[in-house]
Amino acid sequence: MKKLDNLFNKNNITIFPFTKIIGIENISFGKNIIIDDFVFISAKKEIKLGSYIHIACFSSIVGSESVIMEDFSCLSHGCRIFTSSDDFVNWGFGNPTVPFKYRNVKSAPVKIGKFCAIGANSVILPGVSIGEGVTVGANSVITKDLEPWGVHIGNKRIRERNKDAVLKNYSRLLKEFKEKC
Repeated sequence: MKKLDNLFNKNNITIFPFTKIIGIENISFGKNIIIDDFVFISAKKEIKLGSYIHIACFSSIVGSESVIMEDFSCLSHGCRIFTSSDDFVNWGFGNPTVPFKYRNVKSAPVKIGKFCAIGANSVILPGVSIGEGVTVGANSVITKDLEPWGVHIGNKRIRERNKDAVLKNYSRLLKEFKEKC
């Protein structure tokens, strides 16, 4: 744990005390990360958290596949990322108490691109890739890939995000960082 404490202090990573992480050895951390209290992460496979990531309270990342959150992305309060889910439409039934061969579990990696913001209480299902710059409205259920720089309510793109303004603001941030060094 001392090694992790050193990594966290050096890279400005804050994980609040009431966060539960299983498989922390499978997580790679960038810099400037905040993971709020009451977040649950089960890292059975690799999870990559870029830099300037925020995962708000009551969010969770679970399943048996990998997750990537690129730089400057965030999960608002109560978000859920599932990399595995039971398919109850076809032949599967049950839950984790039922032998696996009787369940129809679908598993696939999830990717959240750079500059993405996922609204409160949203759910991202297995296999979804969310393109750079996407914002997702609160209480959305994302079942398919989202193309870059859109504003979405659920899977429906309702408008374009101002990519030029975001990247201009990002350039200002980089300039400020450079001046501090």
